[in-house]
Amino acid sequence: MSRDDSKAIARELKSHVTILGGAIAIMWILEIIDLFFLRGRLNAYGIRPHTIIGLRGILFAPFLHGGLGHLIANTIPFLTLGWLIMLRETSDFFIVTAITTLVSGLGVWLFGNPYSVHIGASGVVFGYLGFLLLRGYFERSFIAIALSLIVGFFYGGVIWGILPTQRGISWEGHLFGFIGGVLAARLLSRRKKVS
Repeated sequence: MSRDDSKAIARELKSHVTILGGAIAIMWILEIIDLFFLRGRLNAYGIRPHTIIGLRGILFAPFLHGGLGHLIANTIPFLTLGWLIMLRETSDFFIVTAITTLVSGLGVWLFGNPYSVHIGASGVVFGYLGFLLLRGYFERSFIAIALSLIVGFFYGGVIWGILPTQRGISWEGHLFGFIGGVLAARLLSRRKKVS
């Protein structure tokens, strides 16, 4: 490996840390402010199904959490799966995040429990999971298939979160996030085949 290759890899890794670290920092800062200063009032900016004002939550909900336990539960898979998406191209992370945020948010807004405010990054996390699991199927490359199998081995058990098995959990966000990830995998695989 040449010195230029080493520098390019170091720059790429630094950008990964900056992007993922920045997103996580925003989540943590907002949650700390909300817990200690606003007493949970920021959560009102989550997705409120079937209301016009609730549409703003599509953008805000992934950054809002219902306590530190909720945030911790989303932080590790967000970092891990998000970084695995970035490994091939950093731009994939932004495309997958945008698609899963939109599909998850709209799905929750249309079909979610109208008596709840839906918050948390888990819809995006399930989108990352859907993307990584199905990318191998759509791309049919050895590396993509191997990565899909590895992700399936370590994270496949959480797939049950797309079903309405637990009260107080926005399974709709999980389900539509996963669907958004599958759509992103399909879209990006087509784009890579064309280029």
